[in-house]
Parts: sequence; C-alpha cells; structure tokens
Amino acid sequence: MAHELGLFRKFGLRVTLHRELGWASIRDKIIYGEIDAAHAIAAMPIAATLGLGSIRCDCLTALVLNLHGNAITLSNALQDRGVRDGATLRNEITRLRSERIFTFGIVHPFSSHRHLLRRWLMAHGIDPDREVRIAVVPPSQMIANLKKGNLDGFCVGEPWNSVAVSLGLGWCAATTAELDPGHPEKVLMVRREFAERRDEEHLRLVAALIEACAFCDQPENRERVVATLEQPAYINVPAAILLGALGGTLNKGHGVALDAPDFCVFHKHNANEPGSDKAAWVLQLLRSSGLNNASTVLNFELGRRAFRTDIYDQALAFRPSTSIITEHENEKPLAIA
Repeated sequence: MAHELGLFRKFGLRVTLHRELGWASIRDKIIYGEIDAAHAIAAMPIAATLGLGSIRCDCLTALVLNLHGNAITLSNALQDRGVRDGATLRNEITRLRSERIFTFGIVHPFSSHRHLLRRWLMAHGIDPDREVRIAVVPPSQMIANLKKGNLDGFCVGEPWNSVAVSLGLGWCAATTAELDPGHPEKVLMVRREFAERRDEEHLRLVAALIEACAFCDQPENRERVVATLEQPAYINVPAAILLGALGGTLNKGHGVALDAPDFCVFHKHNANEPGSDKAAWVLQLLRSSGLNNASTVLNFELGRRAFRTDIYDQALAFRPSTSIITEHENEKPLAIA
C-alpha cells in the first residue's frame, strides 16, 4: 500500500517491489544483498543474526508491520471423521496411531506459526514431536497440499485459511489472536550494514511504512486495501475472500462466523513499535523452538540490538521534504520483498 498510495515517493524514495514464493527465499536474498529490505517473519532478524538455519548475517528491524493474522485450519476430511476441536483431534490421532501419522504445515521453522501450532497441540494433549509431523510448506502451496491429502491441516496467515474454507477443503479451528493476543507477526527486516550505511533511506522507508500501516488499520480503507491485494501482481485472490478477516469477520467454515476485529492489527495498540516486549516474545519463541544450538545466547541485549526502538522513534517524528533523495541516484532503487 505504501507503493500504491505514493508514500515511498512522498518520503523521497525510489523503490521496486519483488514478489517471492517463500520465507527462506526472502531471508537468503536479504543475507546476500539481493534485496535491501523485506516484509519478514518476526523472528527472522534474530535467527539470521545467530545463523539459525542460514549463514550468519547481522540483521535488525525498526518496525513491526502487524500483530496476529494467522489461523489454524484443519481439513474437512477430519471434520467428516468427527473432529471438532483439539480434544477430538487428539482422539482421532490416538485411534489411528498404528495406521498413519498426521501432518501439519507451517511456513518457516522459526515462525509464530510453528510456535503457536505446537502450543495448541500440546494444550490438547498432543505431542508435536512424537505424535504428528510438522512440515515446512510455502504459504501459497498449503491449499494444494491440503486438497491432495498431503496435509491434515496447517497454521498460516490469511488469506489461505479463508481460501481453504471457500473451496470446501477446510475449517478454522483457532486464530493466533485468540491463542496469544498481541503477539508480533511480521516485521521490516534489513541487514545492519544497510541500516548503518544508508541510514537516511532506511529512516525514510520506516516512516513511509508507518503511514501505510496506519492507512491499512482504518476500517474505511479496507475496501481500497482489498481491491489492491486482489490484483494478479499481488495476492490474486478474490476480494470477497480477502475482505473476511480484513473486514473483521472470519468465516471459520461450516456456518460459523467469528467476530474478529483484531484478527490482524496493522497500527493500533502500539503495534508498530519494535519494543522490548515484542523482542522478548521472539526470544521466547526461539528458546522454545528446540531448533537453536544449546550454546546460542538468547538474552535481552540481543533483543535490544535487533529490535531498534531508537530508529523507530526517529522515523515516527520524521517529516518528509518535497525533494527526492539524491545521495544514491546512481544506485538501483531500493529492492523490497
């Protein structure tokens, strides 16, 4: 929306947007400098800094782009066999233990999706390490894998839960706003080298995106947002499906509608500040993942260096000039995924 609304130009930036298929691709392109900034999973800047799942690359975020926005969807095949919630899912897994193992999709190993799916399973007496398989699947491929029976369910961001419901393939068992209210979801990720070498452009970028987040959070702007997202260049999903969760009413399937005004929060509730509370949540996610090396130091100082409230505060107070930034006119426009 910052691009569509002309906010990048308002803040003196030349930007090109790059559509990527998965989070690993986005992470690697940030690490190797193929893109300058990215819409990324909240834990990705710290994970990359520590070299968890990738080579080490010092990264940071000065902006949280949203809170919540994900849901757990289970297949209609499970519904047909009597599964209605986590407790009945546990019963079905127990009943078929000797015949098959159930598989659930997530989008990235170090993600809120994996963290909250595991917590939901454990809350219903299901061991996520021994009784089910959790597989990494790109978000746009969740639906095809659910249809083929490769997945029994998934935890993913919108609109893929709503797409599964609209196609009669699945139903929503829980939202992450219900499971952990206020959790950070996506952030603006950059290399530390970029933030320091091109600090004014970074500041302008954060400022433009704060304004875009505020626009997206206003109910009267949701139809404009949806009309943009449904275009083939972006999500390429019908507006009627996109408008559900963004409009505050999530179709959970089988005639159940959830009033969810905070399903995805873009700006209110101090959502955009990369504060110590959000850094602490990400550090806890990494600690509980079981995927980090035992020698990895996950402490407050690491969170403070990666979640930069100082840059955010500067951007919040930034007022754009009418001129276009010229220091890097000979360089390519900022590439953002």
